[in-house]
Amino acid sequence: MDNLSVVVAGGGSAGHVEPALATADAVRRLRPDARVTALGTEKGLDTRLIPARGYPLELIPPVPLPRKPNADLARLPYRVVRSVRRTREVLREVGADVVVGFGGYVALPAYLAAASMRLPIVVHEANARAGIANKVGARFAREVLAAVPGSGLAGARVIGIPLRRAITDLDRAGLRAQAREHFGLDPQAPVLLVFGGSQGARSLNEAVSAAVPALTAAGVWVLHAHGPKNEPTVEAPGYVPVPYLERMDLAYAAADVALCRSGAMTVAEVSTVGLPAVYVPLPHGNGEQELNAKPVVDAGGGVIVPDAELTGEKVAELVTGLVEDPARLAATAEAARRSGHAGADETLARTVLDVAGHVGASATGRT
Repeated sequence: MDNLSVVVAGGGSAGHVEPALATADAVRRLRPDARVTALGTEKGLDTRLIPARGYPLELIPPVPLPRKPNADLARLPYRVVRSVRRTREVLREVGADVVVGFGGYVALPAYLAAASMRLPIVVHEANARAGIANKVGARFAREVLAAVPGSGLAGARVIGIPLRRAITDLDRAGLRAQAREHFGLDPQAPVLLVFGGSQGARSLNEAVSAAVPALTAAGVWVLHAHGPKNEPTVEAPGYVPVPYLERMDLAYAAADVALCRSGAMTVAEVSTVGLPAVYVPLPHGNGEQELNAKPVVDAGGGVIVPDAELTGEKVAELVTGLVEDPARLAATAEAARRSGHAGADETLARTVLDVAGHVGASATGRT
C-alpha cells in the first residue's frame, strides 16, 4: 500500500484543535505508516498544542468569518483567495489523500482548496449548531459527522467528539487516591470540581465563592480553577483554588461532581469520564452551549442552570443534594458515562481511511 497522507484542519481554538489531534492519533494507531499534517495559524493555541503532540504544523492565513456586516466582511474575499492559495500549496507538498475538517478559521480554506483539487473531504461538527465553515464544507464532503443530533448539517452521522485517550481511557476510581494527593484534597470527602475554561468564568467564580461556606460546612471539598487573571475571594478549610488545571485527567479523577460551562469539548469530556455535572451555558452566542448539554441532561447525567439563575445557594443545594445521596450520585454518574462517545476518535479515523481508499486489513478486516 502507498503511504497515506492525511491533512487535518482544526486550528484556532482548543475546541477545534483537540478533536483534530485525537483523530490524528487514532489514524496513526490504525495506520502507523500514515503521514498526518495539521493546518493551523500563528494565533491561538495551534503553535503550542500541535507540535507538542508530534505533528508537523503548516501555517496558513486565517479566515475569520464575520457574524455581522462590517469592514472585515469586505476584506473576506481577498483573505479567502490568499488562504486557499497557500492551502493548495501545502496539500500538494504533502501529497494529501484526504482532508478532515473540524470547523474554525482554517477549515474553510482547507475545504475550498481540497474541493478545487478534487480531494476527498470529511467534515466533523463538534457543536450543536454548525458554523459557516462546516456548512460550506459539507457541500463538498464525502462524509459528514457530528457530535450531537440537530447540528444543521443534512445527513450527518452522530458519533460524538473525538477525545484524547488520556480522557477516554481514564480510570477515575483507580486514580482517585493519586489525584486527591496531587491537589491536596481530603482522600475521602466528596469533591466539587469547578472550572470555566482556561480563563475562568466570572459568574461561576462568584457563585462558588458564595457557596463555599455552606459546601465546606457540609463536608464537601472544592477544587476551583478560577483562571490565571482572577484571584479567589474566599478562604476556607476544604477550599482549594488553583489558577489553571494542567492535569484535567487528575481533576476529573479527584471529583465527584463538576460545575462548569457547556462548551462542546467540556460536555464531551465530562460525560465520557462519567462525572455528574451542573452545566451553566455561556449566556452569549446562539444558545449552542445549552444544546450541547441537553442530550447528557436528558439522559440523567446532570442538570442545566441558566447563567442568570446561578447563585451560591443554588450551587450548594444542587451539589449537597447529590453527594448526600450515594445511590443518586452513582446513577447520575452512570447516566453521564452512557451518554458519552468514548470511541468517536476511532470511528472518525476509520471513516477517514475508508474515504481515502487506503484501508487495509489492520483497519477494517478487509484485504
